Amino acid sequence: MSIHPSAFIDPTARIGEGVSVGAGAIIEAHVVVGDGCVIDAYAVVRRGVRMGRNNRLHPFCVIGGDPQDLGFEASTPSRVEIGDDNEFREHVTVHRAAREGGATRLGSGCLMMNYSHVAHDCVLGDGCILANGVQLGGHVEVGEGVVFGGGAMVHQFCRVGARAMVAAMVLLRKDVLPFTLVGGEPVRHYRANRIGLRRSGMSEEVVASIGRALRELRRSGNRSVGDCSGSPELRRLRDWLAEPSRRGVYGWAG
Repeated sequence: MSIHPSAFIDPTARIGEGVSVGAGAIIEAHVVVGDGCVIDAYAVVRRGVRMGRNNRLHPFCVIGGDPQDLGFEASTPSRVEIGDDNEFREHVTVHRAAREGGATRLGSGCLMMNYSHVAHDCVLGDGCILANGVQLGGHVEVGEGVVFGGGAMVHQFCRVGARAMVAAMVLLRKDVLPFTLVGGEPVRHYRANRIGLRRSGMSEEVVASIGRALRELRRSGNRSVGDCSGSPELRRLRDWLAEPSRRGVYGWAG
């Protein structure tokens, strides 16, 4: 363990093996930091954050800050839960949940680039990338492997399905289907995110079946994906569509 003399660590914090804490960093009460994490200079980990192994917080990021919710009381017990192998670049902010006993949850293997923000009660799956300046409103749900282009913004209570790719500078006010490319003005789905699906390890057969299902969705106005038998990915798509939507689902270009 390496802790700079100017860092502050609350006595109630639990710090794992091989953790590095830089100059001026602050780790508040009841924080859990897993083995091998790096808390760089002037990063702040607020009370109640729980993070797994090998996470890196770059300078000036703040994890676990109070939510920007006018009804929130600072005494409300809530937390942020973080998996393993995530990277939080400079000036990233992640807020704890607004409701008592709730949690803002991030998976493993995510990259949060400079100035990106995850608001209270969000849920992010594994392997997501938030490019510079991406802003997620409260209660946003993001599936695994989603990529957001720089400056993209997501309205509260929206869902972004797994393996989707969101164009830069897009404002999302509705849900985004899994496995798709979305962008434009007005915002629309375009087609399957084929490159992203292949990079995730899906076979050409599975990628082709997803493409067919999305074409059927386009034809049916997001009502039917056709035959989902024999494909876990297509069953996941069907199940995602069956879940209630607070904001509605975007349509298709052209």
